[in-house]
Amino acid sequence: MAEELVKIGDVSHYYTNIEVAVVEITDTLKVGDKITVKGATTEFTQLVKSMQIEHEEVKEAHKGDSIGLQVKDRVRKGDLVYRT
Repeated sequence: MAEELVKIGDVSHYYTNIEVAVVEITDTLKVGDKITVKGATTEFTQLVKSMQIEHEEVKEAHKGDSIGLQVKDRVRKGDLVYRT
């Protein structure tokens, strides 16, 4: 059975040098959640190990938050982020 994907955000920026995506959150995301990032040339799944809002570590992000998220692969503006 395929995993259910729940859209939780959109990538608005990617910092290549530190491998951090800026994600505009549209649903709740917690440290420890498994996410999948999908786009035209992007598709990978990873665990959320840490995230930041305004350079402060947070355990949970909510709709309307803009978070910094360490990602294991390159992402692009407009890629979609799902909780799996």
